Amino acid sequence: MGFKRTITAVDTHAGEPMRVITGGVIDVPGNTVFEKMKWLQKEDDQLRRMMMREPRGYPPLCCNLVVPSSHPEADAGFIIMEQHEYPGMSGGNAIAVATVLLETGMLPMKEPVTELTLEAPAGLIKLSARCKNGKVTRVTFTNVPCFVVAKDVVLDVPHLGKVTVDIVWGGVFFVLADVAGFGFEILPENGSKIARTCELVRAAANEKFHDLVHPENHDFKGISLAQLYSSSATPGVHGRNCVTVPSGLFDWEKPESWYGALDRSPCGTGTCARMAQLYEKGRLGLNEEFVQQGILDLSFTGKLIGKTRVGPYEAVIPTVSGQAWITGYSTYVLDPTDPFPEGYTVGDLWG
Repeated sequence: MGFKRTITAVDTHAGEPMRVITGGVIDVPGNTVFEKMKWLQKEDDQLRRMMMREPRGYPPLCCNLVVPSSHPEADAGFIIMEQHEYPGMSGGNAIAVATVLLETGMLPMKEPVTELTLEAPAGLIKLSARCKNGKVTRVTFTNVPCFVVAKDVVLDVPHLGKVTVDIVWGGVFFVLADVAGFGFEILPENGSKIARTCELVRAAANEKFHDLVHPENHDFKGISLAQLYSSSATPGVHGRNCVTVPSGLFDWEKPESWYGALDRSPCGTGTCARMAQLYEKGRLGLNEEFVQQGILDLSFTGKLIGKTRVGPYEAVIPTVSGQAWITGYSTYVLDPTDPFPEGYTVGDLWG
């Protein structure tokens, strides 16, 4: 008896666990990585569910599928999969994919610096990887243009009260709020409070901005993630943050659904959104370094290197630098008699 699917993958982390599928999936149809993502979403979402849910996955996990790119400037493409959606871009996952492609030899490594271009669903992402003795020690990516949609918006959030937020595109749409208004700090021991607060704020923001779409690609719509931020007392660090990734469907009538998984990294696209927010408010200039620390005290270093426009919005072009570490190599299979071909979730861990 054979298996229905056999998938090879490399596991990594940058705080956040990120899996990179390197084999077992024949290239999916589509002329662009965005089209490939849409096909996967419609025709083979089993792959995401199988790899992300138990018994092969767990709530904080992200997963990436490496695919060929038909763009003449791209070395490869990657499709990002999260528990609730297929994001247009993820900075931490871009760093992880670049690390895997170079350290496994899927793309040639050139020391001390390897320049490469990856095609994400949101567009081309240029990366520069510092390399030494066959290892990637630092990856810098240039993100898609980022912009503020709305600032200083006061939301009336059930169970929290009035919350001032900003809505920002950083590769996905974020709602950002200062953690100071909630009575706790961005620390691991406050994880449950952070997750609950983020999901309540995200739900309220989506109700207010129910028609939110990206001006250049209307398939990117709605607020995907909530990010809490604060200042930092650590020398050389400019701020702390934590992003919550939904792990189930939110329902105001079901408090057990007001939950998600914390991004254990400083969040690459979240760092880009934070820099765009600070620029919009006159608190960060072009070519100024911005170091953001995540909930595990790992840091990403960002910089705004230029300006442009996206539809009606003034936008900035951010770069972010960070590191990912390979943690394992795995082969995952699907037995045709398995009663859970798409995996499963149980309420003790999943919202």
